[in-house]
Amino acid sequence: MRKYFFQIFLILIIFIQISNFNCTGKNPKSITIWHSFRPTDRTVLENALHEFSQKNPGWVFRELYYEPEQARTNYIISALGGSGPELFRGANDNIGPFAELGVIRPLEDFFTASYLDSFLTSPLTANTWMNGHLYQIADRVGNHLCLVYNKDLISEPPKTMSELIRIGGKMTTDPNNHNVKKYALVWNYTEPYFVVPFIGGYGGWIIDANNQPTLNTEAVIKAARFIYELVTVHKIIPRECDYEIANALFKDGLSAMIINGSWAWGSYIDNGINIGIARIPKIDETGLWPTPAISPLGYSVNVNIKKEKLDITLKLLKFLTTSAVELRYTQKSGAIPSKLDAFQDPLVTENPIVSAALDQLLVGKVMSPVTEMRWIWDAMRPSYQGIFTGRVTPEDAAREMQALALKLIKENRE
Repeated sequence: MRKYFFQIFLILIIFIQISNFNCTGKNPKSITIWHSFRPTDRTVLENALHEFSQKNPGWVFRELYYEPEQARTNYIISALGGSGPELFRGANDNIGPFAELGVIRPLEDFFTASYLDSFLTSPLTANTWMNGHLYQIADRVGNHLCLVYNKDLISEPPKTMSELIRIGGKMTTDPNNHNVKKYALVWNYTEPYFVVPFIGGYGGWIIDANNQPTLNTEAVIKAARFIYELVTVHKIIPRECDYEIANALFKDGLSAMIINGSWAWGSYIDNGINIGIARIPKIDETGLWPTPAISPLGYSVNVNIKKEKLDITLKLLKFLTTSAVELRYTQKSGAIPSKLDAFQDPLVTENPIVSAALDQLLVGKVMSPVTEMRWIWDAMRPSYQGIFTGRVTPEDAAREMQALALKLIKENRE
């Protein structure tokens, strides 16, 4: 496992020395959180830190935003070098690499059983344990993709893919004449995380119970082909569409629907879009609902924290995972809280956006936090994206993805 990151560590060690990372130990009275909150949720975090600082005078509490992949890489490199932020906030698929590299601290000895019992265990377990140790305290659950629709453009979302295609045919003009008025659907479909629900909808998945890849399957081939045909045959989604393009089209009213997660919903609401949330439409061929990857998100503690900072860091972690703070995110963006009493609050139970997100969660699949997932994601990307450039067929892509995933796992486990 260490071999996987050792080369990155060597290449970037000079960068670490000269970069202005917010490092543990740099200021004995400063606590820093690295996170990937979108602007709406970031405001909630900033306000919470300000509130906490008023109760803990003499301390400075700071937050720093990174894109998820950048956050993970920067954290590993900085923590291996003995620095980094006191708290890392992100999805629990970071826990496998972090725990194996020893860059986060086991937390089970710092919290009482009654405190840990205050978190959800259903519909999924909120806090993340691995190999008998607690490595992440969750502040929300889900982090999963749903169908988001603009109620001013479409009154009812499609229930099946065939219905989606029919709607798209009426809504989308011919892309070849450069006179497209609106798309039925946009999303970051060339990124592996965003194709996973469709793989589940065809009865497959990307990892098995033994943490081995399951990519060279009919489910993967059919999911990839279906998305490719939405672009090339049905022409109801853009030929080129990354995350930012999809977001812009939806915000500008040029798409009736988008597949995205709760991290983005607050920005749609802030933009005045009358959004609804629904399940991603059912696959007609299988009769199955697409199964987005679901996971908790929360806070992990840097292993490098000195004793004098540990108590205040843990105190801050507990504050950020109180029901009161979690429900602020629910109000802003429809986040599903991790605490039992917050989960039962009217802000959750009577919120149609949250209720719809929970409905999608019920047909999702919990994503394993094991490190193998990182190599599977890396293996999927080049070949899957090659389908849309014409380099490979879906069949060839599936074979290539499986072979590369097995190769990466073997090399990094040796």
